[in-house]
Amino acid sequence: MFCRVRAPCPHPRKSSWARLSLDAELLHTRSPSLSPHPGMAATLGLNHSSVSEFIFVGFSTFPPHLLPIFFLLFLLMYLFTLLGNLLIMATVWSERSLHTPMYLFLCALSISEILYTLTITPRLLADLLSSRRTITFAACASQMFFSFTFGFTHSFLLTVMGYDRYVAICHPLRYSMLMSPHGCTCLVTWSWVGGLVQGMVVTTAIFHLTFCGPNKIQHFGCHVPPLLKLACGTDVPIVALCVGLMCITVLLGCFLLILLSYTLIVATILKIPSAEGRHKAFSTCASHLIVVIVHYGFASIIYLKPKGLHSQESKTLMAITYTVLTPFLSPIIFSLRNKELKTAMRKTFLSKLYSSSI
Repeated sequence: MFCRVRAPCPHPRKSSWARLSLDAELLHTRSPSLSPHPGMAATLGLNHSSVSEFIFVGFSTFPPHLLPIFFLLFLLMYLFTLLGNLLIMATVWSERSLHTPMYLFLCALSISEILYTLTITPRLLADLLSSRRTITFAACASQMFFSFTFGFTHSFLLTVMGYDRYVAICHPLRYSMLMSPHGCTCLVTWSWVGGLVQGMVVTTAIFHLTFCGPNKIQHFGCHVPPLLKLACGTDVPIVALCVGLMCITVLLGCFLLILLSYTLIVATILKIPSAEGRHKAFSTCASHLIVVIVHYGFASIIYLKPKGLHSQESKTLMAITYTVLTPFLSPIIFSLRNKELKTAMRKTFLSKLYSSSI
């Protein structure tokens, strides 16, 4: 006897022949409104699911009187992130002494941070003041794609910046050859291409799964682990394993390359006879090293934390450290710890403000 209903059969004891008949019928009877946006679906090859939109749980579990406070705090951090990164880019652009590979990579890093925050934070701010925290299937896929693209690009650029500092300190005589304009352009380009490929692979893998309901995402964004909990089908564990291994391999590979670069840098700095020379050499890479520690430190808190030991509120706040706090701290660290950049900012902008006030 075949199951003649329009929704997936809730009883797992039905025969496999009945489930096959049900799936065949669903393919012909599913409402067109349940499909994702056709353009995004065609681009990513998304699967058709019985879920047309998702609901972000996120900050809805917090007391309502705290939401305006969170909104104001995150808005200020978001604006400062945009302003800080734009200020770094404008300073490097206007000051010819900063037209070097290190600051080219810093500009590319600032661009990736601006785009990453644009992908997540405006939506977060809107949901803090809204009672309807829904997102369409295609918009969720888009957010995941862009957040992973810019996030992995950020990691690749940090790795490239570590290599740049290694060449500058360990092989100064070959620096101009190894870090030629063409070579720097290739490194930046491949960082963006690598992020694009990672974003495409992860998003395609996740949204090829079937989402049968419920549709409540226990997060304030389209994050992989909460979405995997909503997916149904026998291939969910395989997809979760493959996506997890790929992300961990890429991030761990970037971290190990940065660690190797700084191991060689420290070994070279310790051979410098004068204390002043050692301090000068290390000061050129101190800001990058601090950003790397912050970047991977907060990432490890999120992805390596014990499961089942935290409330929904604590998980949400821990996710904020990586999505809002880390981009907020990065321009501050580079501006305050980099003497050349700090001097150029003072020369470029404060002098102009002073002259205009006169």
